[in-house]
Amino acid sequence: MTNNLTYTLCGDYCIPNLSLSATKAKSLGKYGRMRKTYLKEHRPILWNTMILSETLYPHLYEIDKTAHRRAEQIMAELLAAHPAPDKATQQMAWVQHMNRLKAQAEEIILDELIYN
Repeated sequence: MTNNLTYTLCGDYCIPNLSLSATKAKSLGKYGRMRKTYLKEHRPILWNTMILSETLYPHLYEIDKTAHRRAEQIMAELLAAHPAPDKATQQMAWVQHMNRLKAQAEEIILDELIYN
């Protein structure tokens, strides 16, 4: 296998001339940023490999999109299993119930997608 790298001589060292291709800038959502932080802090070898192979940001966008779809799906399932109180008459109970379901859904997403 031939290596088509070029090098620059800096003192006594040969440094490879590496550059990343230009990609279209998109903003990451909450789950994409969480996955990025996790990879950077807890999986540095995978982080570096993905950066060098230019697969990091497509991976983060996919995780973010999948996590949002999964959150909607889990919330619908939890609401079907545990119906919320009447919003018009029991507003605080409804808010507490929905926050509890959202926290459960987020825990599942974090376990399945972000910290895996």
